[in-house]
Amino acid sequence: MSLALLLQLFASLACGLILGTLFFGGLWLTIRNLQKVSHPALLFLASALTRTLLTISGFWCIGIWLDESSRWQRLTVCLVGFILARMICTRMIRTDQPTFSGKSV
Repeated sequence: MSLALLLQLFASLACGLILGTLFFGGLWLTIRNLQKVSHPALLFLASALTRTLLTISGFWCIGIWLDESSRWQRLTVCLVGFILARMICTRMIRTDQPTFSGKSV
């Protein structure tokens, strides 16, 4: 594996993490603000379209970036970063749930 490919894969992972954070963080912000707006359906629709277009555009840019020889590897690593961002966002946002004291019953 060449150094150039390794750097491309690292950049793809970083892009996947950023895209996932923007997508799922935007979803979290949208859900939190639905009760505060007068037209929640419009907010949800605009947010969904914006997040989806941003994510598809990001994956498309990763797919056409540089040479064609390692396109599927970059897209796979970007998808892994996106899924990792989902897992991280889910754990960070889960603070509203009650926690248990850890005592055995």
